Amino acid sequence: MKKSPLKKRAIVSATLVLGLIAPMANPNLIFANNQDIVNFRIIGTTDIHANVVNFDYYNNGVTNAFGLSKAATLINQARTEVPNSLLVDNGDTIQGSPLGDYVENKGLVKPGYVHPVMRAMNLLNYDAATPGNHEFNYGMEFLDLTLKGAEFPWVNGNVYDKETGKNYFTPYTILERQVVDMDGETHTLKVGVTGFVPPQILSWDKKHLEGKLVVEDIVKSAKEIVPQMKAAGADVVVVLSHSGIAEFDHNKNLKAYSEGMENAGYYLSQVEGIDAIVTGHQHQKFPLADNKVFPNGNGFDNEKGTVNGVPTIMPGSWGDNLGLIDLTIEKKDGKWAVTESKAQLRPIVVNKESVADSNKEIEEAVKVEHEATIQYMASPVGELKGDLNTFFALVQDNASMEIVNRAQKAYVEKALKGTEYEGIPVLSAAAPFKAGRGGVDNYTNVSSGTITIKNIADLYLYDNNVVTAIKVKGSDIKEWLEWSAGQFNQIDPNSTEEQNLINSSFPTYNFDVIDGVTYEIDITEPAKYDNGQAVINPTANRIKNLKFDGKALDPNMEFVVATNDYRASTGKLVNPGGVNTILNSPDSNRQAVMEYVVTNKVVDASVNNNWKFSTINGKVNVTFPSNPKGEELAKQVDHITYTGKTDDKGFGIFSIDLSGPAAEEAKTPAPVVTPAPVQVSAQVPAVAAEKTHVVQKGENLWAIAKKHYGKGSAFTKIVKANQGKIKAGFLIQPGQQLLIP
Repeated sequence: MKKSPLKKRAIVSATLVLGLIAPMANPNLIFANNQDIVNFRIIGTTDIHANVVNFDYYNNGVTNAFGLSKAATLINQARTEVPNSLLVDNGDTIQGSPLGDYVENKGLVKPGYVHPVMRAMNLLNYDAATPGNHEFNYGMEFLDLTLKGAEFPWVNGNVYDKETGKNYFTPYTILERQVVDMDGETHTLKVGVTGFVPPQILSWDKKHLEGKLVVEDIVKSAKEIVPQMKAAGADVVVVLSHSGIAEFDHNKNLKAYSEGMENAGYYLSQVEGIDAIVTGHQHQKFPLADNKVFPNGNGFDNEKGTVNGVPTIMPGSWGDNLGLIDLTIEKKDGKWAVTESKAQLRPIVVNKESVADSNKEIEEAVKVEHEATIQYMASPVGELKGDLNTFFALVQDNASMEIVNRAQKAYVEKALKGTEYEGIPVLSAAAPFKAGRGGVDNYTNVSSGTITIKNIADLYLYDNNVVTAIKVKGSDIKEWLEWSAGQFNQIDPNSTEEQNLINSSFPTYNFDVIDGVTYEIDITEPAKYDNGQAVINPTANRIKNLKFDGKALDPNMEFVVATNDYRASTGKLVNPGGVNTILNSPDSNRQAVMEYVVTNKVVDASVNNNWKFSTINGKVNVTFPSNPKGEELAKQVDHITYTGKTDDKGFGIFSIDLSGPAAEEAKTPAPVVTPAPVQVSAQVPAVAAEKTHVVQKGENLWAIAKKHYGKGSAFTKIVKANQGKIKAGFLIQPGQQLLIP
């Protein structure tokens, strides 16, 4: 294979190197002759989520906000600054963008095929990587075939084959590198690299992993593996931990270690023998000036970039940041030891200006799949009546969740017909996947008109979730909503100071809205549960006026709740161990939404306002962050106002009036009217009475229907007449012959 220019590593003079790493070394220090001191840089990425190029498939345009192709420029720059470096990735590489979905949906991963993400990583000459939790989303066969395309080792030390009891992956690797010291002499340095993933993958991807894998505790596994690495000759030990750094309780106190904890990076730093840690999973940043997520204290040092003295990085997500750990390694008594360290992040955007161009070689390497993904995402599926966005999805009833709930409810009701569960009222739970968690542009925003596959993917971000139903009681619904209400901070009704409504430590994907019941959320009460569903205030009662069919909810009444397999498997409050699961469907939640839109042709974006905040008596000043584009939406309601201010991340600050009628009764849109479903016959019409159409490059079903029928929405006729010929996602290929009834 011809070596890429990306793989060339420059070696600069010792004098230049010393100046570039001044934060960790004194430039005036003169070392004695023959003193073996090596400056060594670890370059890290994490949570790329198949965002190989800087392209926003949902908005159909180039972006400066993310993309491995942009991080690649910083990687190459970071390499040229030092004589010795190592490039590693911390996992969650192959799932999470439409490109990743396209590769899986099209069945492209076969023996001999190199996944686009692996192609890009090979070009960048990664030295090692570890699988994240999302690597398992498509099953083990898909993962195994994908990793075979990598030209670098994938390591993991806490996942085992259940049948054999052996490590499923290579537990660690020892990378022998020729390094240049401060005197210009060459040495062999043995760098040991291992990795870990949260044990929770067994629940999150139960359908793929049950009976196949065993996942041990991260910290305990590290205590076993690090000594093995040392015994195998590792001079330096680097841990790739696809686990968050730490968890905090509702009072922002660091949570104590517990076996099997998901975010264990803090306690990994206390394991003897670890020299550097690359973390991720939480999509946060460390180190960071004025870090509000991991503030200084309790062992966190954002200036040095250390956790309990161990250099640690968490470089954001999607390639928006690059992490650097600079080590000074000195040989004493024949053994190498880390004597100094400095960790830092380098963003691809500084002061809202891009500081990294997209790498053209990577763009070219994935061009075929990239362009096919754009075409795939543009395929029309129906019509949207009214605008749809998630700018205010956390503070009032929202169409994005309501449409998902309508689709899930319809799917489950149909699936349960003829079973013992038919007749039990079906509710549905959905959360906003894009409500700012990934940054100021991480919101759904769809205008009234044609709905395409990209809009469906925008509504339901994860294509690996499948429709699941659980049978619970009314009392369970109450506790479910109490947990969901942890999304909000407690508001002091007697304070006139500005109070932030949103609890940033509670992920928005856990803010479930349950349709089919009505309720209020009293945010003057404390939260009853933390994000992990642990009770923190036993007597708290945020959920008020909970009703079903206009009457107070009977705590003993049975309900079926449509949700996804992730929530069903992690909802220990209402479904411990999966005991209440009554339906594990073969279809994804995204597919259920797509079928709902196709079946109904037109989907209404109005809402039923089934939940609201309880009125607060007093002049409280409550604010929340959102995209500044929400300013126009705020003008359409009485209770939300844009302050004109933005925070340091670019989020606009909005105020919400909870003290008057607006909080008690928000403007109610027109009732939701869903058109009667289109009856689709399973019978294929006779060919003799139909003409045909040969698909041309760039065409989609909407365009073909418009050409033959005068309106794009008639494409369902073509789908009906070509059952078995049109693949999932309404994919068609140039040259394909379609029947036109």
